[in-house]
Amino acid sequence: MGIRGVEGLDVLETIKTYVVENFLFGDDRRIGPATDFLENGILDSTGVLELVGFLEEKYGIRVEDEELVPGNMNSLEKITLYILKKTGKTHPA
Repeated sequence: MGIRGVEGLDVLETIKTYVVENFLFGDDRRIGPATDFLENGILDSTGVLELVGFLEEKYGIRVEDEELVPGNMNSLEKITLYILKKTGKTHPA
């Protein structure tokens, strides 16, 4: 996968900052782009819903119930790619 471009990196950093401040008490040593949120105990189901609320407000998107799957929401990288796709900012490879 991989995040490319300034916009992708900006989205990733924004999401990382939110997760670190709201779920990791400011400790960013536990999280990298591909860190699995559920496997590493970073987010639980309530945390995912809080994160979704943030994403919807910040990026003006609507996350549908069927999109609430680990393939979209389980790491910084997956969420960033999902946001870029939802906002039409991705470019075909």
